[in-house]
Formats: sequence, C-alpha cells, structure tokens
Amino acid sequence: MVKFGIEKKPYDFLGELALRHKTIRKQMGLSQSQLAQRSGVSLGSIKRFEQTGQISLESLLKTVQILNRLNDFELILKPTENLKEIDKLFSDKTRK
Repeated sequence: MVKFGIEKKPYDFLGELALRHKTIRKQMGLSQSQLAQRSGVSLGSIKRFEQTGQISLESLLKTVQILNRLNDFELILKPTENLKEIDKLFSDKTRK
C-alpha cells in the first residue's frame, strides 16, 4: 500500500540539498574539481553528491565550509528550550 502525504521524506531532502549545494558552488564560480581540491573531499564524492545526494556528513561539512555556509548547520538538531527543561526533570541531581 502506497502512502501519500505532504511531509517530505529523507530522499526528498537529499535531492534538494544536493541541488542547493550545486547552485551555491556555481554561484561562487567553483568547478567540482576546484571545490574538491580546496575542501580535501574527493572529486568522485562531490560528483556523486550532486547527482544522488549521497555523501558522508564529514565530507559535506568540509565542502560547505568552502562555500561559506557552515553556519547554516548551527540549528540542525538544536534542542529547544522545552527539551532542556524536560532534561532537568529527569536528571539525577533533581531526584531525591
């Protein structure tokens, strides 16, 4: 049974992220080879990422650093204030 929904799936994010990466790279006037050389990530990894969205997190972070977009990752998985308060409730220091 196929489920339909409006929520994006991981595969959707891979494609969108790869396209954004490619667009920013081109806006900066960098070829894939130049980005590979400057970031220390193999040319094959960059090509595969921009075609399929597949790349290691470490390699992705190295390339986005060269693209001056590393700060874009600051909010990923950042706990909200509510989560911090919940964590306090379950900490050993508050239990008696």
